[in-house]
Amino acid sequence: MSFKEITPQQAWEMVQQGAVLADIRDDTRFTHSHPKGAFHLTNQSFLQFEELVDFDSPIIVSCYHGVSSKNVATFLVEQGYENVFSIIGGFDGWCRAELPIETAY
Repeated sequence: MSFKEITPQQAWEMVQQGAVLADIRDDTRFTHSHPKGAFHLTNQSFLQFEELVDFDSPIIVSCYHGVSSKNVATFLVEQGYENVFSIIGGFDGWCRAELPIETAY
């Protein structure tokens, strides 16, 4: 079993239907701006993530450009998560698609 790659538009539709969006970028970038409703998934927040998210919940991983998210998606599948997705183009693609973001300002 492995993860699937999806477009930012597909990801946003899934988030609106209850999927968990996990942003894995660094603290500074995440705090500055991130996809609306994203969970900041880091080594430090992984235990909290495990408590909040069921193994069969859809999980979408977002990074900077859609590369690192593939590694994290693979890791989540290895941990037993069943519905894991990676956003093609990452947060960069999300912004280019003009999807909702939250900012620090």
